[in-house]
Amino acid sequence: MQSSALESLPPPVRRSLTKLGSDIATARRKRNLTAVMMAERVGAAKTTYLKVEKGDPSVSMGIYAMALYVLGFGEAVGDIVDPRRDDVGLLLDVDRLPKRVRPKKAPKPL
Repeated sequence: MQSSALESLPPPVRRSLTKLGSDIATARRKRNLTAVMMAERVGAAKTTYLKVEKGDPSVSMGIYAMALYVLGFGEAVGDIVDPRRDDVGLLLDVDRLPKRVRPKKAPKPL
């Protein structure tokens, strides 16, 4: 039985997870690794690893991250929400800039 949070995932999120799982499976096959070999390297049961390849949202992010690491994509996880690539965040920063800049007053000597 899945939790209501998993059932209420928006369709774009489900599609993204499914694509991620499929991409992981493709990368594994390109490297001539079996699902059992990947499961051992990831440190998960074979059934859990197979859920990764299906894009199952109930698998922990740590297992997905480890699978990416084993396949040579370990750096990609840290760059997902890199502030330099956050277009919305960069626009919000520009919107928050002050309209005027005033120099600070120097403290009065004693």
